[in-house]
Amino acid sequence: MHLRSTALAAVAALAFSLGLTGTGTAAGKPGAASPGDVVTAAPTSFHPLPGQPTNTRAWHITYRSTTARGAADVVSGTVIVPQDGRPGPRPLVSYAVGTVGMADQCAPSAGFPNGTAVEANLIQQLTLRGWAVAVTDYEGLGTPGDHTYVVGRSEGHAVLDAARAALRLPGTGLTADSPVGIMGYSQGGQASSWAAELHDSYAPELNLKGTATGGVPADLIRTAEYNDGSIGAGLILMAAVGQDAAYPELRLDNYLNDRGRYYVDFLKHHCVAVNTVAGLFKRISDVTVRNPLDAPDWQRVLHSSDLGSHAPDRPVYLYHGVVDELVPYAIGQKLRADWCEKGVPVRWHGLPLGEHVVGAITEAVPAANWLAERFAGKDAPGNC
Repeated sequence: MHLRSTALAAVAALAFSLGLTGTGTAAGKPGAASPGDVVTAAPTSFHPLPGQPTNTRAWHITYRSTTARGAADVVSGTVIVPQDGRPGPRPLVSYAVGTVGMADQCAPSAGFPNGTAVEANLIQQLTLRGWAVAVTDYEGLGTPGDHTYVVGRSEGHAVLDAARAALRLPGTGLTADSPVGIMGYSQGGQASSWAAELHDSYAPELNLKGTATGGVPADLIRTAEYNDGSIGAGLILMAAVGQDAAYPELRLDNYLNDRGRYYVDFLKHHCVAVNTVAGLFKRISDVTVRNPLDAPDWQRVLHSSDLGSHAPDRPVYLYHGVVDELVPYAIGQKLRADWCEKGVPVRWHGLPLGEHVVGAITEAVPAANWLAERFAGKDAPGNC
């Protein structure tokens, strides 16, 4: 890739990162054990920048969800509701953030009170429209255990259950019938796309109107191969740690050399900006004694996070940068083709000259406008 483009992408990646988990009072039903049940809720605050006020009320929550293997777990997150006196049903967006890191202090809920959460300014664009927003921290980020980074099914569950938890949380003004949208980019694009595919089987009661998703790593193996030795090399090892957290029988440690073990420990204790710089241009062979991508069990697990095999049951707005330096444009095109073939009304937008982080920023408003049309009950024609 052109050196200037690489340098700009590295700087952009630095812009996309970072550390409250409260002990709240129990807000769910005593002994409740259903996905989406609120376990704890505590007041928090939402600041897009340090000290920047917003006319919102926010709660830090923990809620019940489901791992990739179908076991019950507890995930943390944040629910944000505008205090604008809006009458009638208020839409809810379940927002999936992009890569923030693997340490608990990187969780979105840790950054919101301090104005340091990476995508808080994009989330504020939604609250200024009068929409409530639920933001999951994902499994193992802000709660005990390692973060199951880019494990698709776990992320999809967490996104849908964050919406369920927000609708069940007392004091929000939301109801079970509130219109719901899903939105996310990059890791959040994978998470939101998985939520879209899982909606009909996992959370069909949600009044889902559509999903806006972009920069989607719909094929992890192809994405890893694309980033080997490049700017996103650190993300490959983060992904390996995430898969190993969800599927410990993969035994990642058996594939690592001493340098790899050092970097795994480093990645687990830092956020995305530091991790991206630490991993720049490393090759898989630099940190392993043998490549896990060549192992059948790793291939099986990684392919279990592939998207496109099941049709979302609601419209989708899908976008991808033509010169994305982290997730190949062809992967976005393939996801579009897979969903279109299954009859999904996909509104596709390829972003000319759009690099990865640029896509998240430039498409934030068009994606939200598309969701606004869904909330207004307008038709959702695709362009397959």
